[in-house]
Amino acid sequence: MNNLSHRLVRLLNMVPYLQARPGITKKQAAAELGVSLAQLQADLHQLVMCGLPGYGPGDLIDVTFYEDRLDVHESAGVDRPLRLTSPEATAVLMALRALVDMPGIVDPRAARAAIAKIENAAGQAAHPATEPVAEDDPVAGIVRDAVHRHRALALDYYAASRDSSSHRIVDPIRVVLIANHSYLEAWCRESAGVRLFRFDRIDGAEVLDEPSAPPVPARQAETDTSLFDADPSMPVATVRVAPSVAWMFEYYPMRLVGESADGWREAEMTYASDEWLTRLLLGMGDEVQVLAPESLATRVREAAVAALAAYAGADSG
Repeated sequence: MNNLSHRLVRLLNMVPYLQARPGITKKQAAAELGVSLAQLQADLHQLVMCGLPGYGPGDLIDVTFYEDRLDVHESAGVDRPLRLTSPEATAVLMALRALVDMPGIVDPRAARAAIAKIENAAGQAAHPATEPVAEDDPVAGIVRDAVHRHRALALDYYAASRDSSSHRIVDPIRVVLIANHSYLEAWCRESAGVRLFRFDRIDGAEVLDEPSAPPVPARQAETDTSLFDADPSMPVATVRVAPSVAWMFEYYPMRLVGESADGWREAEMTYASDEWLTRLLLGMGDEVQVLAPESLATRVREAAVAALAAYAGADSG
C-alpha cells in the first residue's frame, strides 16, 4: 500500500475515531493515530473539504477546534470505521494468537477479547481457534499491576547465566518487548542501576506498599537494548565459555548456541574490532576459547604468547 492509500484509509477512519472520542486533544489524537501534529492538521484541513454532493452547509464534514480540542459536528455519512478484509483479519488473528502463546508479552485478556471480536465479525472464517489457549501467567499480571499503579516490587528472579535465583527490590519503570520477550525495566536497589528482568524468569513477585521511585534520569532515559540489537554488519565470533564466567551472557552481546554436559557453553558473540575482543579474551584466560574465525583465534594465541614472553623478559631482567 503506497502513501496515498495509507492516507486515504486514515482519513476514512478518522471521522468515526474522533466521534468516539469527543473533545480529544490534537496531541493525543496525533499520538494514537501515529502521525505528527503537522500531518494531523493537514488531514483535518483535507477532511473539512470533503462531503456529499452539493458541498454546502450540512453536506461537508464539519470538525470544530476549541482550545486545541476536536469535535465532529457533521460526519457526512462517514460514521463507521473501515472493515478488515479477510486477509487483513487473518493476519491480525495470527499475530494475536502468537502473542497470547508468549507469556507476558501482552495482557492475554485483552488479546483474547480482540480475537473474539474479530472472529465474531468475520464469522470465524478467517482462522477458527481450535487449539486450547494458554492460561494467564499470574506473575506477569502482578508485575503489570505494579507498573500500572506505580508501586515497588519484590522479585524472585532466576538468572540463567549464573543458574541461580536472587531476591530483589525494584522500582518499575516500564514493560518493554525485546526480541519476542517481555521485560520489566526497573531500577534495582541492590545494584543501584537500571536492569531488565525477563518475564518468564521471574519466579515470584509481590507488590509492595510503597511507590515506585526510580531516579529521574533512569525514568527519562530510553531503554538500553544494545545487547539485543547488534549491528548486523559487525563481525561475529564463535566462542566456548566456561561455567565460571557464564555471567558474560548478561553483559556482552552473546547468543547461546549450545551447552555441553560439563557446563561449557558455545555462543556467538558480536564485537566491534579484533583488538577489543582480543584484550577481553586475554583477561578471561583459559575460561573462554575462540572456535571461529580462525584468524581471531590465531591473533589471541599470538597476543598471549607475546604477553608471556614480555613477563618472562621482565622476570629475567
